[in-house]
Amino acid sequence: MSSNKDDKLNLEQQKYKDFAQQREPKRPLLLNCLKAFIVGGSICAFGQILQFMYIKYFHFTEKNAGDPTAATLIIISILLTGFGVYDDVAQWAGAGSAVPITGFANTISSAAIEHRSEGYVLGVGGNMFKIAGPVIVYGVFSAFVVSIIKMLLKYLGGM
Repeated sequence: MSSNKDDKLNLEQQKYKDFAQQREPKRPLLLNCLKAFIVGGSICAFGQILQFMYIKYFHFTEKNAGDPTAATLIIISILLTGFGVYDDVAQWAGAGSAVPITGFANTISSAAIEHRSEGYVLGVGGNMFKIAGPVIVYGVFSAFVVSIIKMLLKYLGGM
């Protein structure tokens, strides 16, 4: 906390803050990091196994095996969210379950499930993109900026 914020507290507020800090449970930081590493690593390892499977059994190349792998991870994540399993895993693993593609699918699908009673357009469509909208906007904007830079570098390098 900032010392400037503490300076503005009166005596009673400072006493309460000290009282609350003394009784706050200590978080097992190392254990939480280990759980996040195990779950996040397992999700990534499973994705790698899926990619190898698509290459070996479905004759994809390394270059194009990523698309069905990502789609499969998204579908599995949505199904696990629908059955309530992903939330239990996320509760146990913390940030480890937020591996970008599965965490994003979980975020969108859980918002859609939660607001389905409000209707498909305003409930599901409106509320799931309240959460996912900023991610999509920043992703599209970043891709645009990177492509402009790449195009400029290619143009200037060819001169």
